[in-house]
Amino acid sequence: MSEAWQVALGVLAGLLVAWLALVVALLVGRPGGRTLTAALRLLPDLLRLVARLARDRTLPRSLRVRLGLLVAYLAFPLDLIPDVVPVLGYADDVIVVVWVLRSVLRVAGEGPIRAHWPGTSEGCEAVLRIARSRRRGDGASAPAGSGP
Repeated sequence: MSEAWQVALGVLAGLLVAWLALVVALLVGRPGGRTLTAALRLLPDLLRLVARLARDRTLPRSLRVRLGLLVAYLAFPLDLIPDVVPVLGYADDVIVVVWVLRSVLRVAGEGPIRAHWPGTSEGCEAVLRIARSRRRGDGASAPAGSGP
């Protein structure tokens, strides 16, 4: 077998293993079915939220870069799990969005998400719940850098 075929098969095998690992991680660590379904319905508002947050000059540059990379990932036609795979095809997009939103929450708190949310207040609450926002006693978020 030629060296080019060996490299191609090696890359293909590596991609297959990475894809299978991601599928297993999604199945093991995914949120409950109702939460995942709600996340899929909120996707258009989430996309607008991410774009608005990426343009917000009050957020740290590193966070805006992360949000810009998320927009690029979502716009890129190839996904880790193809969208034709039922539920899991879009779940990888949702999980990546949730990871980035968690970083926004850790760095900036709930304020920017609430300020830029384009949908209903119930939708905003669902997004914060999906992102596992930790509320303080009065519902306000703690300043960045304060304890857990």
